[in-house]
Amino acid sequence: MKLINEKDIGKIGQIISSIINSGEKIVVLAGNEEFNRKVLEKKDIDVLLFSNLYGKDKLKQRDSGLNQVLCKLANKNDIAIGVDLKQLDSGSDFDKSVYLARLMQNIRLCKKFKVKMIIINVKENNKKDLNSFLLTLGMDTKMAKSAVENSFS
Repeated sequence: MKLINEKDIGKIGQIISSIINSGEKIVVLAGNEEFNRKVLEKKDIDVLLFSNLYGKDKLKQRDSGLNQVLCKLANKNDIAIGVDLKQLDSGSDFDKSVYLARLMQNIRLCKKFKVKMIIINVKENNKKDLNSFLLTLGMDTKMAKSAVENSFS
């Protein structure tokens, strides 16, 4: 797995072209909505990773960084959406609840538009617990099983 933490689309293209022949999974760290759309239009990446889901919520809408347009692009280009569970280990209870609410929204969107999801930063010994946790957040059985099987730390 090669994690790309760059915010310039041109540099990301250069990094991807240098990595593509190595056979590694290419994971790009998500940014704002416009950046995510441009990244999802590239067909060479494997995962768009949402490491923190903190944004500015509107009155009747959460800003989780993912929307229906991005989900359609991800499905079309066969790109998985990655979620980092390390955020649940730190922060206040309020921050954790906001993170879980946004994670549930992303799961609903990915389920609706049939986008694959991958879980990042998972401890190896608790895959059964992780599967149960994902089921309680709203994933169906097939989606949760796939997310757990394809997860990595």
